[in-house]
Amino acid sequence: MDKCFLGIELGSTRIKASLIDGDYRPVASGSHNWENKLEDGFWTYSLDDVWAGIRQACSGLLNYKIAGIGISAMMHGYLAFGKDDNLLVPFRTWRNTTTAEAAAKLTEAFSFNIPQRWSVAHLYQVILNNEPHIKDIAFMTTLAGYVHRKLTGKRVLGAGDASGMFPLENGRYNNAMLCKFKDMTGIELQNILPQILNAGENAGTLTEEGAKLLGLTPGIPFCPPEGDAGTGMVATNSIAPLTGNVSAGTSIFAMFVLEKPLKNVHTEIDIVTTPTGTPVAMVHCNSCTSDLDAWVRLFVEAAELLGADSARRDGDGSTLYERLFNKALEGNPDGGGLLSYNFFSGEPVAGLEDGFPLFLREPDSKMSLADFMRAQIYSAIATLRLGLDILTEQENVKVKNLLGHGGLFKTKNVGQRLMAAALDVPVAVMDSAGEGGAWGIALLSAYTADKNDLPLEDFLNNKVFINVASERIEPDSKDTAGFNVFFERYKKGLIIQKHIGELKL
Repeated sequence: MDKCFLGIELGSTRIKASLIDGDYRPVASGSHNWENKLEDGFWTYSLDDVWAGIRQACSGLLNYKIAGIGISAMMHGYLAFGKDDNLLVPFRTWRNTTTAEAAAKLTEAFSFNIPQRWSVAHLYQVILNNEPHIKDIAFMTTLAGYVHRKLTGKRVLGAGDASGMFPLENGRYNNAMLCKFKDMTGIELQNILPQILNAGENAGTLTEEGAKLLGLTPGIPFCPPEGDAGTGMVATNSIAPLTGNVSAGTSIFAMFVLEKPLKNVHTEIDIVTTPTGTPVAMVHCNSCTSDLDAWVRLFVEAAELLGADSARRDGDGSTLYERLFNKALEGNPDGGGLLSYNFFSGEPVAGLEDGFPLFLREPDSKMSLADFMRAQIYSAIATLRLGLDILTEQENVKVKNLLGHGGLFKTKNVGQRLMAAALDVPVAVMDSAGEGGAWGIALLSAYTADKNDLPLEDFLNNKVFINVASERIEPDSKDTAGFNVFFERYKKGLIIQKHIGELKL
């Protein structure tokens, strides 16, 4: 094989490596499961676990001839380093909702929505808290930016990932907002933020130190490191204006590439960019499948308790997980009067500071397995619908089609059909959807090597996706009507979640 491109993505629950050939087809992959931990009030991952996970994910891929590498990871969060590249406080991930005061003040000052997840919100909250490490900050970045720097020595970031650190304008950090931040804090923020690179630009090569970390030969070129939102857009060919995609896994978010700016500032809507710097409206929800997965694990445990040794994988190749998902399609369109909330952490889109997974039913609700599973899947999607309604009803953004990827779509047709019903928009899933963001960043690495002055949109359309098939599901009117009944019940019940949060159980 003449050349291969390696993409590595550090997701919320899995680190995945994907190797593609010169025709952009996956040829090998590897993965490593990991989990965040709640330590001293912050969701975090150990940086030692980062490298152990990367080595495990890449262990079977290093005998190929690698012509380029790309790094992607979950966006946002807070990684602050001192002048000697020492980590000043443990990594604070996107999942933390500890920056409400900072996010609100920055949003007001900038007249631009600054979500709690964004790196600048974390930094400003550190300043408001007067945390002692403030004076030592020499550099801050995202998880992808950190890994890339360790491998190449370059303090750079792709435009899409950078847009989740600080607002961009025309592909660069917004100068007026940088000046405003200096007025508020005295900090020259541009001096500690990574340099922004667009897709296709060279982002350095593997150093001697980086080669030792990966077990490869120095000198391999890198594309700009990107966030998981950007690689999701690439992996679904959704970077052109009016295209959109939805990623549904540990978190759920939908991206809509904009033709023109939104009229108003909405705290439920992020404005980020594609890897080429085009503005994107993003509805991001912190929780999606975590509670659903917990219930499935409970059912597996119950089945094994009854002696069903094949509960995890049946003889016909299906899993209990898949059977439970398919059971949801037999349920009542409104979930039989059942109500579920999947909040594992605070959820700004729903106005919640804390997360408490919750299942509710009225005495006369239809407590069947089919209705229960449908309510669980509806719950995983419902918060996204809150944000999408703002875009469609208040901003008149036209959503004609969504491309789906992520764990919710692994069971054929189920998540896709219920997502289409819940959002009342057709949802398509490509044959390549299972490859995910690791494939997306591998494609960006190949683009850096092979672009030949082609815009990224043309590269994807004419070289990568020209023969990729997809399956599209239209909303079913009965399912949509049923979800709308569930959704009204869901919105009314949010007050219960708020009261539980106030009790601080």
